[in-house]
Amino acid sequence: MHYNRLGNTDLKVSRICLGTMTFGEQNTEAEGHQQLDYAIDQGVNFIDTAELYAVPARKETQGRTEEIIGTWLKDRSDRDQLIIATKMAGALPFTAHIREPKDFTREYLDEASANSLRRLQTDYIDLYQLHWPTRKTNFFGQRGFRHHPDDPWEDNFVTILENMQRLIDGGRIRHWGVSNETPWGLMRILHLADKHGLTPPVSIQNPYSLLNRTFEVGLSEICLRENIAVLPYSPMAFGLLSGKFHRGEDSPENRLHKFKKELPRYQGKHRFEIAGKYLDIADKHGLSMAQMSLAFVNERPFITSNIIGASSLKQLKENIGSDAVSLSEEVLREINAVHELWPNPAP
Repeated sequence: MHYNRLGNTDLKVSRICLGTMTFGEQNTEAEGHQQLDYAIDQGVNFIDTAELYAVPARKETQGRTEEIIGTWLKDRSDRDQLIIATKMAGALPFTAHIREPKDFTREYLDEASANSLRRLQTDYIDLYQLHWPTRKTNFFGQRGFRHHPDDPWEDNFVTILENMQRLIDGGRIRHWGVSNETPWGLMRILHLADKHGLTPPVSIQNPYSLLNRTFEVGLSEICLRENIAVLPYSPMAFGLLSGKFHRGEDSPENRLHKFKKELPRYQGKHRFEIAGKYLDIADKHGLSMAQMSLAFVNERPFITSNIIGASSLKQLKENIGSDAVSLSEEVLREINAVHELWPNPAP
């Protein structure tokens, strides 16, 4: 397993991070523990979750993923060797069952972080992330920014920085990061942290895959130059980049079928057809499409740790195995040729 430094911190994280949003929905507690055990045995030391999970977001399963990790974590003697990351939900409609209003105020940060600590059964969180901004900006399915003149949001970044500093100084969290953030948002936070002498975010968790390379415009340069750790999620596009849907090896239990209405991001004929172009490349070069898709993400110079997820041990083994795969220049040229013709069909 390869390891990279988490931004400007002294932590080294595995190049593969175990994403856990299936725990408590598609995976039982026992299956979640089995995945965690296998991942750790393979050298993974980085585990990502969120107060929102399991996915899709429902009141009945909110916080269940953290609870499953907590029952696994509580009796381990190697807690200090593991990097546990979780997230506080931001302002999106499907988080209304968690709290209203969805603001990153002192009160809500204290409440959310305390609840996560309780569910995780740990004394501290290694990386605490803000899941979405609270302002109106471009989110899922949007390639660019749409101005909302009626947005009531006021710049609250200094307050957020002060609150995160307080959580760090109090020992509740070690580091903090952002998720689904924009280039303007990230640079604004970094500027204000420097101006006020407060601890800046060390990471950003945004989508990135063969079907969504929008991160490369703006954010990738910022992260390289500012030494911000990049933690891409959905590198497999909910399994669309596995090849199973194109080969007829899918089942009704697969996420794209089971949650078609709740998770529309990777649905549609156009996305299916473009994913098929990448499958052709994998087949031509004798590669597993899943491992080719993940290896492409692993090898980008701005990537720190690739957040993979699985609903079975078989999938997990294949996904973690991508750490050992290196793509040839010929494969990369062919991948980029497809991207030039059909860029970012699933932003």
